[in-house]
Amino acid sequence: MRSRLLPLLIILLAGVLLALGFPLAASQAQAEQQRVVVDRIDDTARFASLAQFVTSTSLPDERRATLQHELDRYRNLYGIRAGVFYRDGRTMAASPRDWRVPREDGTGGEGGRPEGARAYAEALAGRRSHDPPQVWPWQRDGRIAVASPVIRDGDVAAVVLTDSPTGPMRSRILRGWLAIAVGEAAAMLLAVGAALRLTGWVLKPVRTLDRATHEIATGKFTSRVVASVGPPELRRLAHSFNEMAGNVEGALEQQRAFVADASHQLRNPLSALLLRIELLALELPEGNEEMASVRAEGKRLARVLDDLLDLASAEHSDASHVVLTDVAEIAAERVASWRPSAERRGVRLTSAGQAAATGWADPVALSSALDAVVDNAVKFSPDGGSVTVTVRAEGGHVTVETRDCGPGLTDEELERVGDRFWRSGRHQNVSGSGLGLSITRALLAGSGAGLSFAHNSPAGLRVLITVPRDAPEAAGQGQGLAER
Repeated sequence: MRSRLLPLLIILLAGVLLALGFPLAASQAQAEQQRVVVDRIDDTARFASLAQFVTSTSLPDERRATLQHELDRYRNLYGIRAGVFYRDGRTMAASPRDWRVPREDGTGGEGGRPEGARAYAEALAGRRSHDPPQVWPWQRDGRIAVASPVIRDGDVAAVVLTDSPTGPMRSRILRGWLAIAVGEAAAMLLAVGAALRLTGWVLKPVRTLDRATHEIATGKFTSRVVASVGPPELRRLAHSFNEMAGNVEGALEQQRAFVADASHQLRNPLSALLLRIELLALELPEGNEEMASVRAEGKRLARVLDDLLDLASAEHSDASHVVLTDVAEIAAERVASWRPSAERRGVRLTSAGQAAATGWADPVALSSALDAVVDNAVKFSPDGGSVTVTVRAEGGHVTVETRDCGPGLTDEELERVGDRFWRSGRHQNVSGSGLGLSITRALLAGSGAGLSFAHNSPAGLRVLITVPRDAPEAAGQGQGLAER
């Protein structure tokens, strides 16, 4: 979720910074050009005051020479073309001397430009240039033309025009933009850091909720959420989640207690009933079929009650007894224990795979689970068949695979195998309560292991018990306490 929320925040922050940065850059360029324009206006005003003496004195040649000298010095010092032109376009003084009044078509002496023609026209109308077109850093041939009128007797007698190169100004604009870009980058980094902290703060309760939900889904019903950080809404959600988890745990605990209590309470009257049946059988002829059927059903009911008690105990187990265990050794031990029973049934039971493979498991629960799985495999294998128990370590798990060559299960039956009291319709004549695999799964889940089923080739069933090779959190904490 953070990988989706963080890019969205970064894009929004980048958009805000760009929306502020572009106007700021444009404003900085305009301010830089305006400073140049104001400076040129001051220069043209000074030249206009000198040109007034040329138009008003009886010795214009001497004043014109002085004006020409000032224009030449100005161009040599700043590299800016400057000229004074009469209303009819004749040149009073110009530097360079062959410079003429620019025209709108771009002609007019050396470097005539339309910008100069527009500035000249504004000055003829009695206005100073105040807002020439903006020159941007990428316009290498951009220039700034500024003109001021020369007023005599209330009328425009001549026009002072300057045509400035923009290289230094464009360099200053670029340096200003570089500073803005560095500031934008720094602000973006700060914004990304703030976004990381913000998303972490907002999503931490969500991650905690997700972890607790996963733990509850895998059977750790005591898992709870500590909502000490995050927005108030998420803290309230965490509090509600804890209440819900507590109610669910309480309901499951009541269900387990009811099963255990009911099974335990039924054992006494059932034992008394079986005893009375045995007493009654003494009064009946030997070999009575109805009495044999009653005895069989009574024993089956007693076995179901025993399995119900085992299931309630298995579901109540936790990871407190999980230790580092040699899974291969336990598997070999259980195979050796079940081999005589398999031979009596005409089934060959063998072990294969690694001779040593350690994992974190409850040895008692793992042994009971292997007993149930091997018992089923031998029970459903035909006479002359074989059952193989293979141990192998793969990645983060140790797998104990039991293969048989029995009738197997269909795809629909594979989805239901392990459900409580479920038995395939094809195996109703085989003894059992339908709780064995349910008890096995509960025992393994309590110790962090898993149970799964698959088809065997060419026939039969594959049952896989997976034991983690890494220590569960509860087991690691318990071992740490023991070491201290």
